Amino acid sequence: MSGKAFYITHPQVNVDPEIDVPKWGLNSTGKQRIDGLAEKLAQESSAATKFTIVSSNETKAIETAEPLANVLSSELIIDHLMGENDRSATGFLPPEKFEQVADQFFANPSENILGWESAGDAQKRIVARYNFHRHNHPNFDLIFVGHGAVGTLLYCYLAGEEIDRKFDQTGGGGNFFKIDMASQRALCHWQPIEHLSF
Repeated sequence: MSGKAFYITHPQVNVDPEIDVPKWGLNSTGKQRIDGLAEKLAQESSAATKFTIVSSNETKAIETAEPLANVLSSELIIDHLMGENDRSATGFLPPEKFEQVADQFFANPSENILGWESAGDAQKRIVARYNFHRHNHPNFDLIFVGHGAVGTLLYCYLAGEEIDRKFDQTGGGGNFFKIDMASQRALCHWQPIEHLSF
């Protein structure tokens, strides 16, 4: 299998403790960044560009994926198994507490920290969905739209690295890495979506 794939994380979101985290949407900065990326990709695309876009079913991911699918005239597949690691046991956590728990999540991949889905289980899930979609769309390049933690777990798998938070994205989202479909290897570490180019 040849071709390329990209894994993109949603950019900045409206943080609202009164709303379930999976239903958070993009804030104005996040929307501006995605609009800019969509405009750039529209200029780079051609009739020969054939992408399938696969998105998590979380609101912020769909709001990231839809503008890209529109400008690329691509099929958009919503896959609920592409979601972020399940953190429903705690719901919203204040930033300082969240960072502490996220550190433990990556450092102890076999453990369900505070009831969260473990990093090991989340990695198996995201890798399985990645493999499912690449096998089911062999004639298309792929854009996966999702989240920082599961994206990092997929990156670790494709880079041949142990799960470690040192491979996590920075900057609060809106990053990507590129995948070579022939070798099934990540071609780069996280970069801002502004650097994405076909």
